[in-house]
Amino acid sequence: MSEMSRREAVRSVVTTALGVAGSAGMATWLAQPPRVHARGLAGGKSGLEPIILGEGEHRYEVTHDWGTLPVTHAWGNTHGVCQDAAGNVYIKHTVHASSSSPDAIVVFDPMGKFVRSFGAEYKGGAHGLHYSMEEGDEFLYLCDPNRGLVEKTTLDGRSIWRKTCPMESGLYNNASEYKPTNIAVSSKGVSRGTFFIADGYGKSWIHAYNLKGDYVRSFGGPGKERGQVSCPHGLMIDHRDPTTPRLVVADRSNRRLQYFHLDGRHAGFVTENLKSPCHFDQRDGILLVPDLDARVTLLDKNDKLICHLGDGENYGLRGQPRDKFIPGKFIAPHSAIFTQSKDIMVVEWVEVGRVTLLRKV
Repeated sequence: MSEMSRREAVRSVVTTALGVAGSAGMATWLAQPPRVHARGLAGGKSGLEPIILGEGEHRYEVTHDWGTLPVTHAWGNTHGVCQDAAGNVYIKHTVHASSSSPDAIVVFDPMGKFVRSFGAEYKGGAHGLHYSMEEGDEFLYLCDPNRGLVEKTTLDGRSIWRKTCPMESGLYNNASEYKPTNIAVSSKGVSRGTFFIADGYGKSWIHAYNLKGDYVRSFGGPGKERGQVSCPHGLMIDHRDPTTPRLVVADRSNRRLQYFHLDGRHAGFVTENLKSPCHFDQRDGILLVPDLDARVTLLDKNDKLICHLGDGENYGLRGQPRDKFIPGKFIAPHSAIFTQSKDIMVVEWVEVGRVTLLRKV
């Protein structure tokens, strides 16, 4: 059965089951179809073999549209992803126009079953999402470039604090110039509890705060020279060398990674095998880099290329309907994590959202 025929058959079953559910509910359901185990592009003879990306020890089976949304929800641009200690997966998205729920944060169990949602105030501005374990308690850090704020919350969305434009830095004429995209929190060593906010869509500064949440300094600033950045979109405390933690920045418009010491001094570049790096995760010495130009990249502990996953020239499809997406190929990876089971979860900047599970094989 073709994909279109399969969808029509499912549509018929759901229509019968829902009876008078109405066209609006059906439109919402169709915005998030059943998950697709990508098949047929891996070179197999039958066209039914699962698609495997990667090579050697880094091979992954592709499942697109992971996670089952209720009919009241429909993905907008899927911008952020993280996982808590219980294995629950949090997805942050801008909310599709057809969604009857305004909630921008959706929580699934490890198998992809919907658990709950919250964060209606982030509709349209949902961007960076960071999970942090602190003294045995779990927190989320949420960035909203539209409203110019960063918020720390509990796992169910209860606010701990909010940070708006750091006017004390002397870098802003007014708060509307500040558009934070992501946050990095130090969880180890003498720097534990300090955090950094990237003003990626604003003036390209990085702001440092201490454990108490007090503003400390700003560094970076717009440009392409050492220590300067252009759209510092994502950032992370890199603990792959436990003796020398550094801040790694997705210096996206400069098409590179830039390393900083935690006091803001430039520490190095990575310029090879990158197009438009967006953000990071790390596990077992491997750096995971979602790249907005249609691929996900794995780098070893020395930042040498391991492999690209889902590489293609498909960025132009990001505003297209879901049936135009190519199985096994990414369009615009915006964030990605290693899961507890050593799989990879990827969310993409596409208008109808896409969550892809790369299951390690």
